[in-house]
Amino acid sequence: MSADTGASIDTETLVRIHQLYGEQSHLIDNGRAREWAATFSADGEFHSPTYPDPVVGTARLTTFAERFFEEARSSGVTTRHVITNLFVHSADDRSAIVHAYLQIVSTPVGGEPRLVRMTTITDDLVRQDGRWLIRRRVVRRDDTP
Repeated sequence: MSADTGASIDTETLVRIHQLYGEQSHLIDNGRAREWAATFSADGEFHSPTYPDPVVGTARLTTFAERFFEEARSSGVTTRHVITNLFVHSADDRSAIVHAYLQIVSTPVGGEPRLVRMTTITDDLVRQDGRWLIRRRVVRRDDTP
């Protein structure tokens, strides 16, 4: 039950949405850029203050994820996206709004892990062909308004 809307969110919807976020983290962290981009709608958007421009559309999202993984690999680090405190704010059978915390952790080979960024994400999801997809993601760093 959402405190803001009073709308009931069924268990299957919650499970499928949680699976989306777990899948996304594993895909980008393991260099599976095309599959990561496919977790967004074809016109999906990624907005983050860490990057100068929004990334929009499957081709650009794929390139973004490829670069992210290659930069980490060439730096000799393993990067992990850790999504916690997932809150499905509202949902119906075609759309949902999700809030979560996203931590990006970097571990150099033989070194200690370090927190690179602590952020919040707000996602607008759409349901297409029985799958939940991200239509628009807005990332906010904790050091920005």
